[in-house]
Amino acid sequence: MAKIKLEYIWLDGYFPTQNMRSKTKVEEHENFQGTIEELGMWSFDGSSTKQASGGSSDCLLKPVAIYPDPARINGYLVMTEVLNADGTPHVSNGRATIEDEDNDFWFGFEQEYFIMDTKTQLPLGFPIGGYPAPQGMYYCSVGGKNTHGRLLVEKHADLCIDAGLNFEGINQEVASGQWEFQLFAKGAKQAGDEIWIARYLLDRLTEQYGYYIDYHPKPLGKDMDWNGSGMHANFSNTTLRTCGSQEVYEKICEAFRPVVKEHIAVYGEFNDQRLTGDHETASINDFSYGVSDRGASIRIPIITVEKGWKGWLEDRRPASNGDPYKIAGRIIKTVKSADL
Repeated sequence: MAKIKLEYIWLDGYFPTQNMRSKTKVEEHENFQGTIEELGMWSFDGSSTKQASGGSSDCLLKPVAIYPDPARINGYLVMTEVLNADGTPHVSNGRATIEDEDNDFWFGFEQEYFIMDTKTQLPLGFPIGGYPAPQGMYYCSVGGKNTHGRLLVEKHADLCIDAGLNFEGINQEVASGQWEFQLFAKGAKQAGDEIWIARYLLDRLTEQYGYYIDYHPKPLGKDMDWNGSGMHANFSNTTLRTCGSQEVYEKICEAFRPVVKEHIAVYGEFNDQRLTGDHETASINDFSYGVSDRGASIRIPIITVEKGWKGWLEDRRPASNGDPYKIAGRIIKTVKSADL
């Protein structure tokens, strides 16, 4: 019999921006295979996470995905859904609302974020009481003058890969101390699971460096002339991957036009500060799409056109602090509503 550490991870009830919570269960197992079927439900005090009242505080944690924890001996990361005491999905449970049981929808998320120094409360590379050189030389840079935080970012990439996530890349972004990682999954729920696990690994790693991660889409203020942080959502289904029709693509894009408010409502808090029409964004009040257009709400990648209108679309509006479950769920609902 071996003792294993199971880190149960869930999303709390804060609104509109949820936070990750976690706690460790130590269990004895013989020949543990690391599967969901081997895990049991657990409970927590929902009154401490804005998910229940003190008089009836128990909420349930239902394991939905498990990954090896590369930072722990005999450790596993367990992503869970929050259920009410009667076993029904909690109102804060965005994962349970995704309509993609056959995993026909594929998602590639591009998670941008700022690495912040806990002492200065500023992004890496920012001097106290001033500003670094203007953005321009930081994007995909190399060298100590313009590149800040690489040790953390490289370690995070290794942890994600060792955990078995479908981790696809990293790069420094346009502003000083701003980075991005990319994840891809076949199935909206798995895509959301992996983003949350990757965020968990990143946040936990910062504890060793004296940093913290700021997912605010405009952490330097809405009036500052620096790019904000998004979480671009690349998505496809069988239709987009195989139709070979510009008309079909345009009909799917047009399905997004009448539900702009519904999308913005779940695309992240403070996104109005980022979606101004500047800094490679469309205005939050407009809707547009175009081939290779990074200033549009939805970009049609040039490779999709070159392959005969077979590929994917990129919704550039989601903010870096958005919930990938809710973002994917809303995109799926809109794509399915297209009149084809």
